[in-house]
Amino acid sequence: MTTTACASRANTTEGVRAPHCMVATGHPLAAEAALQVLREGGSAIDAALAADAILGVVEPMATGIGGDMLAMIVEPDGHAVSYNGTGRAPAAFPMHALADLPGQRIPERHALSLTTPGAVRGWEDLHRRYGRLEWKRLFTPAIALARDGFAVAPVAAREWALFDRVLHHDPVCAALYRAGRPPAAGETFSNPELAATLSAIAAEGADAYYLGQPAHAAEMASRIAGGALAAADFAAHRGDFCTPVSTDFRGLTVLECPPNTHGVAILHALDELGGLDPAMLSEDDPAAVLRTVQAMGRAMRYAKETVADPAGNTVCTVVVDRDGLAVTLMTSIFKRFGSGIAVPGCGFVLQNRGFGFAGPGHINSPAPAKRPYHTVVPGAALRGGRFHAGFGVVGGLMQPQGQLQLLVRLAAWQQPLQAALDAPRWRLESDTTLAIEAGMPPAIVQALRDAGYSDPAGLGELGGRSDFGGAQIVMRSAGGDLLGASDKRKDGIALGE
Repeated sequence: MTTTACASRANTTEGVRAPHCMVATGHPLAAEAALQVLREGGSAIDAALAADAILGVVEPMATGIGGDMLAMIVEPDGHAVSYNGTGRAPAAFPMHALADLPGQRIPERHALSLTTPGAVRGWEDLHRRYGRLEWKRLFTPAIALARDGFAVAPVAAREWALFDRVLHHDPVCAALYRAGRPPAAGETFSNPELAATLSAIAAEGADAYYLGQPAHAAEMASRIAGGALAAADFAAHRGDFCTPVSTDFRGLTVLECPPNTHGVAILHALDELGGLDPAMLSEDDPAAVLRTVQAMGRAMRYAKETVADPAGNTVCTVVVDRDGLAVTLMTSIFKRFGSGIAVPGCGFVLQNRGFGFAGPGHINSPAPAKRPYHTVVPGAALRGGRFHAGFGVVGGLMQPQGQLQLLVRLAAWQQPLQAALDAPRWRLESDTTLAIEAGMPPAIVQALRDAGYSDPAGLGELGGRSDFGGAQIVMRSAGGDLLGASDKRKDGIALGE
């Protein structure tokens, strides 16, 4: 058997091509572990779970077992299922406390922003339905990396340093993630507490997390910080399999997760663009790019009015196995390093999804045991009723915008896969401000500025390229092979065989 194992951002516009199976994810160690799972006969779900467990070890600023999970699954016959593993606000959420907060909104990193993590239960739910390998086998690589250490990757090291400020407020978090001395690229970092927690999950299943020490320690951390998250919230958590929402665009059926995510924004924008004469959406036509930006802006306003307010950070893994089962799996602790509140003795931080709630009177206002608006939007597309592509773009506000730009380039402009990922992007920051990535053709930049979109002040919270997201995609070619591509803006690769 011939194996293709190279970075998809190598010198090719196509990406990685392989006949049997493919993985695209945000870190080489995760990709290698996922491919090995496939070689052992594991399903796409098995491979994605192994990769995701590793991402929580090697990218602790982006994801982990203190966060949520959503997935889009396309079965070999084309039947699509989405999974919502997002957690809820505490059952004892103190509504009266909102009156003392600025604008009656939960601040970005605040004890009341804590919501129940859904990722671990999601892993188990997906494995029970689609897994082939033994559950505990999937965690072996992640446990070893957490216990023995790993070399911190360049983009992860950069984000770790940029968000070091988050780590200083909670002493447990500060000790866990080395506040004030973040690891440099290539430096070894280990997390033996997380290794022990993952070992318990591997041995005993999700109940080791939701009914065991992590849940009780999380309640302690929440209480010390002034929050309401309790062990009972962990015990009550359940995820849901559900039917995706969809629309047709240029011969594809595009699938997104239904609310509480903002995937509906992508579909609204595609509906508007799909109704245009093809000549009005020509490749690299400044007017066509402007129409795409305007459609996205209207769609995001719709989502804000009907779902909630976007922001955040995420990781994405896309896998297609030899039988044609495909999954786009995304997990997140929301803002980088989540709430900045770590769970003592357990090696992870709790997410701050409660920041996604709107103010009083909004459809997305907070309430006990309510799910907030969620930014994670794993996507897929069918062609002729069968799997065509699985994709995700990480980066909160960038997620729907990145997906729209990627779909336009692939479906309307027929660009090669890796070239479509590498192309410069734009990012709406508000109705009138638009960040434009370096390398955008000058005529397009001028058309967007002439239309009244101003340049946001500064370079964004990441000070550069990561502001424009990080995509992972696997696509079935016309000849039946698989193409994989991983975004140059992240540390990842695509691997196949």
